[in-house]
Order: sequence, then structure tokens, then C-alpha cells
Amino acid sequence: MRDLDSILAAAPVIPVLVIDRVEEAAPIARALVEGGLPVLEVTLRTPAALDSIRAMKAVPGAIVGAGTVLNPAQYDEAAAAGAEFVVSPGLTERLGRHAAAGPVPLLPGVATAGEIMRAIELGFTRLKFFPATASGGLPALRAMSAVFGAVRFCPTGGITAATAPEWLALRCVACVGGSWLVPAAAAPDIAAIGERARAAAGLRG
Repeated sequence: MRDLDSILAAAPVIPVLVIDRVEEAAPIARALVEGGLPVLEVTLRTPAALDSIRAMKAVPGAIVGAGTVLNPAQYDEAAAAGAEFVVSPGLTERLGRHAAAGPVPLLPGVATAGEIMRAIELGFTRLKFFPATASGGLPALRAMSAVFGAVRFCPTGGITAATAPEWLALRCVACVGGSWLVPAAAAPDIAAIGERARAAAGLRG
């Protein structure tokens, strides 16, 4: 099992991807990886998601995970599809205990101090702060990080190319998740995706 710390340290930004067409998965992954963003989160929001994970896994250098995982069944489906990490928007005891005994590391979502405490009790100290801007933004995370010094975060939700550097400047932030890398479109602009990836990869030297 790949170590979650090494995944979070691989790049400053994890693209959060909603893939509608499997045939677009590999070209998108290739553009992102070649642009310097090897860690890819494919959200389980579309029927194409699991097959897209499989397609992206074939791209050299890609570290592919599954996002929007809500329960143990989806965790198992993501692991079977080859996901190397799993991301959830929140954390239930059932999902946490299932993932702790599973083959793939889980990055669970939290938004409050109580949720962070619950995650720590279940053994998780690498957390997704979500939805980041709607949950108090930088001031909220800065305040909570002073209390939970052993926890590192991947803030996601509402973060843009312009605001990402502010988040990355926090010592408690390992990386950020961003949907701006691959915006929704009838057909992805692969060249533009590559340009955005290169810019994002350089956000933290």
C-alpha cells in the first residue's frame, strides 16, 4: 500500500476530476502528469468514474485515487478498480473502520474541530478540509491547526489558482485539491489542461 504522506507530498495540487467519458480519461491524465501533477482524484460522481480510474492507471507516472467515496461498498469498488488512495467528503465510523482494515489509504473529509477529533480517534491524522472556503476558509483552518498540531490537511472546495498559494503557505497544509485544472466542458482542452498543470506544479517549489 502506498503511503498517504508520500502521495500528498508528490505535488502541491491534486486535481479533482469529474469524468463523463472514459475515452477522455487517459488524455487528461497524461496532460496533468506531464505538467507535473501526478496525483489524480477521480470523483465517483459519474458512471464513467471507475473505468476512468482503470484507464488513468495505464498512464506512466499517474497516482490515481477515487474521490466522493461515501461508504464501504464504494471503497471496495474503488480499490478493485486500482485506486491507490480514497477520498471521502466526510467520515463515518463504519467507513473509517472499514478503510483502516483495507488495502488502500483513506483521506477523510472534516470541517469542524469535533470531526477532526473523531477522525483522530479512528486513527486518521491526514485529513481533507472540506468544503474549505465554505467552512471558514483560511482563518478557520489556521485556528484549528494550532490545536491539532499532528494533523496535516488537504483543503478542497472553492480553492482557485489565485488563492491556492495562501493555503499552501500554511504549515499544516500538505497540498490542496483543485477542480480548476479540468473545468467542465463538452470536450477537454488538453493543451490548456497541460498549461494549468504546469502553473499549479510551480505553486510551491
